[in-house]
Amino acid sequence: MKLIILFILFIFLNGCSSFAILMSGASVAASQNVYSKIYSGADIITIIGTDKSIKKHVYDKVKNDSK
Repeated sequence: MKLIILFILFIFLNGCSSFAILMSGASVAASQNVYSKIYSGADIITIIGTDKSIKKHVYDKVKNDSK
């Protein structure tokens, strides 16, 4: 169920600013799953350092590799 919610959030928040993505990551960190807390923390640090989320880095890498 959580995976479906995250997938829906990913679809709707895909065009949002970094701040909105950062806030959506904070809501994921509120869950009880340790792995989601670790991912959210790493994602927040990545956004602060590079102005891109982890999923944006992966998307760009896949897009560049497919060319």
